Amino acid sequence: MSQSLILTLGTQAIMMIVLMSLPLILTAMLVGLTVSILQAVTQIQEQTLSFVPKTICVFSMLILISPWHMSTAKQFLTHLLINLPSYLTR
Repeated sequence: MSQSLILTLGTQAIMMIVLMSLPLILTAMLVGLTVSILQAVTQIQEQTLSFVPKTICVFSMLILISPWHMSTAKQFLTHLLINLPSYLTR
């Protein structure tokens, strides 16, 4: 296994992780921004107020996109396992 192959596979894995985590991070950021604006407008400065909506929205988003997560991970793993013999002979 050459170093370039290892770097390519590592880069692909990291890009898949970033791509799969992006919807959850964006959801948490948007909900956090919305709650922060609401807190600034109403002058409610409770630190724990943003935790519950963020948690609910992130878990809801995780449930909604879990089929996509599974298919993406399955495609990556299938590609890895199918090409495993060619990776070992390089």
